[in-house]
Amino acid sequence: MTITYDDVEPGTAIEPRTYRITRLDLVKYCGASGDFNVIHWNERVARSVGLPNVIAHGMYTMAQAGKFVTEWAGDPGAVTDFGVRFSAMVPVPDDDEGATLEVSGKILEKLADNKVTVDIVVKAGGAKVLTRARATVRLP
Repeated sequence: MTITYDDVEPGTAIEPRTYRITRLDLVKYCGASGDFNVIHWNERVARSVGLPNVIAHGMYTMAQAGKFVTEWAGDPGAVTDFGVRFSAMVPVPDDDEGATLEVSGKILEKLADNKVTVDIVVKAGGAKVLTRARATVRLP
């Protein structure tokens, strides 16, 4: 079902989703982004610098929030503005489960030109890992 501008009002909730992050995802992201910082793939080094474990790249976490919005909008090109602030790390254990991001959102306001502002909440392990996560989306 395609969401339209007329379907939403301020306060309209977007169905929450979960996204898994595994160590393999992080290694693949290292290759795609060129960010091979060892804290994203080597637990021994991550712990030696005081981290709880290997941590996900902040930009990878941000990308999952972006994925949430584009999946909801049904068109990546509909997102006209997107930004976040990083507020906490996402430790990724070396097991079959990895870490889980819980992403939810709601419509903050309706703008001109069929655009809406979406407030996005991203949590891992119950902690909010992104703040001021907002997207502007043009809906049909």
